[in-house]
Amino acid sequence: MSARPAVELETVIGLEIHVQLLTQSKMFCACPTTFGAPPNTQVCPVCLGLPGALPVLNGRAVELGVRTAVALNCTVHPESRFHRKNYYYPDLPKNYQITQYQYLVHPPLASGGWMEIAAEGGRRRVGIRRVHLEEDTGRLVHPAHGRYSLVDYNRSGVPLMEIVTDPDLHTPTEARRFLAALRALLQAIGVSSGRMEEGSLRVDANISLRRPGEALGTRTEVKNMNSLRSVERALLYEVARQRELLAAGRIVEQETRHWDEDRGVTFASRTKEEAQDYRYFPEPDLVPVVVPRTAAEAVALGVTGITPVEEVRRSLPELPEQRRGRYLRDYGLSAQDADLIVSSAGMAAFFEEVVRRFPQPRTVSHWLVGEITAYLNAQGKELEDLPIGPDHLAELLDLIETGTISGRTAKELLPDMLTTGSRPGELVRSRGLGQISDREALRAVVEEVLREHPAPVADVRAGKARAMAFLVGQVMKKTRGRANPEMVTALLREHLEQQ
Repeated sequence: MSARPAVELETVIGLEIHVQLLTQSKMFCACPTTFGAPPNTQVCPVCLGLPGALPVLNGRAVELGVRTAVALNCTVHPESRFHRKNYYYPDLPKNYQITQYQYLVHPPLASGGWMEIAAEGGRRRVGIRRVHLEEDTGRLVHPAHGRYSLVDYNRSGVPLMEIVTDPDLHTPTEARRFLAALRALLQAIGVSSGRMEEGSLRVDANISLRRPGEALGTRTEVKNMNSLRSVERALLYEVARQRELLAAGRIVEQETRHWDEDRGVTFASRTKEEAQDYRYFPEPDLVPVVVPRTAAEAVALGVTGITPVEEVRRSLPELPEQRRGRYLRDYGLSAQDADLIVSSAGMAAFFEEVVRRFPQPRTVSHWLVGEITAYLNAQGKELEDLPIGPDHLAELLDLIETGTISGRTAKELLPDMLTTGSRPGELVRSRGLGQISDREALRAVVEEVLREHPAPVADVRAGKARAMAFLVGQVMKKTRGRANPEMVTALLREHLEQQ
């Protein structure tokens, strides 16, 4: 692509998402998949690739893959099979990875789906090219002060599902929104924990630039990003790097790059391989994967241990997109609030439980999307990491609703609640923070404020409404936010009319 003004270039992004499935055992053996176990304690001859060891497919992994494919509107292929992807790496003892490759004769588990996201200019669909199953590799550990590397095979053979999108995303922000929506869906249908910090969801991104309407430009692949923030930052960097190269009349090399979180840059690791470099061929030790469409078909085919597609479809819970529609329709939430709440299965469950205890959805949404989300973003935490439950927030909102505390006092209590898990009622009692609704007590403060601020008093009499807000604020300041604001306003008006 020759050098032309950078403004003409369109960003094109496709994602490959590796999802660890919520199974008790590995893809092809009975070894456990417990996160954080001591190195090399969850291994056997099969996942170590020892001679003579034979793989046996985990039926639960197939069922979770089908569950995902149906939720993503994909076509589940009646028969697929595994292949060997041949390459050498120290954490891959067999020298090949068992995976499903996209052959016309032997298609992957599922293909041709879509998922809808909030995008610039409205909502739109992102194509799902395929969903396939594979095993994970081991993990290399590089000691900070050693001239050697260690290898941990606990992850070797852990069940993974790879979801590949069409190149339908056009900004790093869209990519982040898609991943958040996908993670919420996977959590909602019980397929994955989605905990990126534990490696349960890892992302590779293919990025290229082109002039609108032209063929795709040369792409680079940024690998193994394990947080939504990392994905967005890496893509922003890579888009800027490619724009700079093309604007200078240089070419973009097709290569694999890695993301350096500390330096905030991508760096080249190797030239991008093509499919033929991996010499795929069918895995001879595994029979084809047969997924019946109905129970009758399962009987006819003699398939056992795999739930038919139509039964999987009927078993799906309310999906995030359906839940979003219910929030808009029944709860009257804004589209922005509904999008944020359903972007996390944990937050959606928390929201629903608070609403069950305090049935004012818009008030609950206001606090959850506002104060609590701001705290989570600042601390880099998920809602599940906090020491509070839905009953804490419901109790806080009850205290405001009954006039026990003001909204301002509630905001002052919230950081303590979110840090220590303290009950809001206990904090109010221990700190003597109950709202002041005693007319005589407030009357004295109001009279004091009126004496101290004659100019705003004159402004109020001249019809300047903002001056009244200033006087209310002065009363709130003197009572440390504990005064009942409605009663304060009423008392101020009474005194101003009498003077």
